[in-house]
Amino acid sequence: MAQMNGMAGQAGAAARSAAREAAPWVERLARIGYAARGAVYVILGIIAGQAALGKRGVTDQRGVFAEILSRPGGKFMLGIVALGLLGYALWRFVAATMNPEGDGAGKRAAFAVSAVIHTGLAISAARMAMSSTSGGGGNGATSLTAKVMDAPGGQWLVALAGLIIAGFGVQQLIHAWKAELDKRLDLSRLESNTRQAAIAAARAGLAARGVVFVVMGFFLVQAALHRNPGESRGMDGALEALHGTAYGPWVLGLVALGLIGFGVTQFLNARYRRIQPA
Repeated sequence: MAQMNGMAGQAGAAARSAAREAAPWVERLARIGYAARGAVYVILGIIAGQAALGKRGVTDQRGVFAEILSRPGGKFMLGIVALGLLGYALWRFVAATMNPEGDGAGKRAAFAVSAVIHTGLAISAARMAMSSTSGGGGNGATSLTAKVMDAPGGQWLVALAGLIIAGFGVQQLIHAWKAELDKRLDLSRLESNTRQAAIAAARAGLAARGVVFVVMGFFLVQAALHRNPGESRGMDGALEALHGTAYGPWVLGLVALGLIGFGVTQFLNARYRRIQPA
């Protein structure tokens, strides 16, 4: 037993040493990741704003990739975005498994889910950059919902997923209202007015994401209750639903500003966040 404990201790020490050596690279990738995520949300917000003005339709993150790809130098820029999103996914994985910031179990589980989601987005961006195809949002949410619903107990799984997504949206709304948003940002070098504006943008961004996720969760629950995968919506569908409500252009316009604010907050994270990967 003592020998096994000794071997476990040596393995743990080796893991911690490897983590310390990798820490600078993890931090760099995390900052690139925050910047890439910021760019995606700023573009998403701009597109949503254009939709509010009646100039185009809404889209989701993959639609943003198509937008980037359509610009001059789009393949290179999308490749950088893919690398950044992969870096962000790595940082979320480190935060989930090694817990460098002392978060609770629930938050670490959310980090793990975020790592998986952003890995998928990074792969999607990389594939589009390499193939030069501009496939946008599509009906991925509906297809995935249909596959899950066909599985045993799938209807309940879809309903549970909808409740979790809506619950996350509510948590984002509460976080936007109550949280000390500058706790992990070193904003001491910014002037007071700039710092307050940054915090206001962060609150607006969290609130906008909260609204979108609540709508996405609602549609998933509806799809489960009606056993109709076609009623599920991704981010583009949620934004379209907001646009279709009374005062829809105004509502979508406010959400668009919030999404841009969330993107700006990610840029602040890239520059000022205290990142301790080990």
